Amino acid sequence: MAVNLDTRSIESSVATEIYISATPTQNAPPRDQAQEIFSGIRDTIQSKGARILQERIFVARDIADIVSEARVTAYGDIDDGVAPSILICDEGSIGPVAGAQVHAICGDKNPEVVSSGGNPCGRIFRGSGRTYLTLSGISAPEFSEATEQAQAMMTKGESVLRQFGVDFLSVPRTWMWLCDILAWYDDFNRVRNEFFSERGLIGEGTRQSMPASTGIGLCYLDGSSCAMDLAAVLEPKNSTEYLQAIGKQQCALEYGSAFSRASQAVTPAGRTVFVSGTASIDAEGATTNIGDALGQINTTVENVRAVLSDMNVGDEDVVQVVAYCKTPEVEKIFRGIKGHLPWPWVTVLCDICRPDLLFEIEAAALTPIKPE
Repeated sequence: MAVNLDTRSIESSVATEIYISATPTQNAPPRDQAQEIFSGIRDTIQSKGARILQERIFVARDIADIVSEARVTAYGDIDDGVAPSILICDEGSIGPVAGAQVHAICGDKNPEVVSSGGNPCGRIFRGSGRTYLTLSGISAPEFSEATEQAQAMMTKGESVLRQFGVDFLSVPRTWMWLCDILAWYDDFNRVRNEFFSERGLIGEGTRQSMPASTGIGLCYLDGSSCAMDLAAVLEPKNSTEYLQAIGKQQCALEYGSAFSRASQAVTPAGRTVFVSGTASIDAEGATTNIGDALGQINTTVENVRAVLSDMNVGDEDVVQVVAYCKTPEVEKIFRGIKGHLPWPWVTVLCDICRPDLLFEIEAAALTPIKPE
């Protein structure tokens, strides 16, 4: 088999959450890789009686259409019309298909499709005392300027949340897909900071309720300057904890970026810990190991593990990980050592948020909630 299919799940009385990571194991024609990936995902979902909550696909631009067609063909009736986030990356050592990630769920009720402007853009799962919402690919290509797109993207996401009586204060996790990130990351941060400040997420007298987040140099398929995925917890209310400073790193807001280092939330099957995009950055916010790919990789892993340790989760609890590598050389070094950690890796080539950063990791861990 030319594809590795890693499945991790936890069951509660409300639902079973299932995380699937599918990656090619060897170079092969992209259509063949895609067919294996999506057939494997389909079979896993059908065997568990589950439905998709959120989905991401990492591919090179020139084969995105091939991969999309293979997905539609393989999925059949498990496709509910919500498009995955198809994210454009550089071609890696195993070809132009980097992999796919799916968060699925099985409960008494199937997730319902959520729409924005008549277009399906997410799903909501309603269980006993647990309501969980995901949005994917929120973008605003109708605006010409990147900062205008960022403002409209945030506003669109907020509008969907308000359909269900909540706002960004119910969001433990965002993903910001930023095309040409190095050209405008400071401007993006300014837009996000102003948006969060106006809504009371940050600023004097607030709870500093910044979602955990990833801001990374991947282009969304529609060509927008930016797009956003998010996860929101509607029930239980006020169950999310935001960790601005944790592990070996201090609050990112101190150097102008409005996200928490991690968050934890009650989700349908347990407690989910979301670790933000993390890199080789010290407690003062400075890049370390400049020019040293292996040093940055090792420091990044240490920083992520420090967060997980502080959150009382172990390697066995990690359910989803992406490793972002700036160049093929960094990817080669990383692939030589990644087997030392039993995490479900998807490895992607793209720009990181600083010119001197070569590597970044994001992660999620899921644990049962212990009875009181």
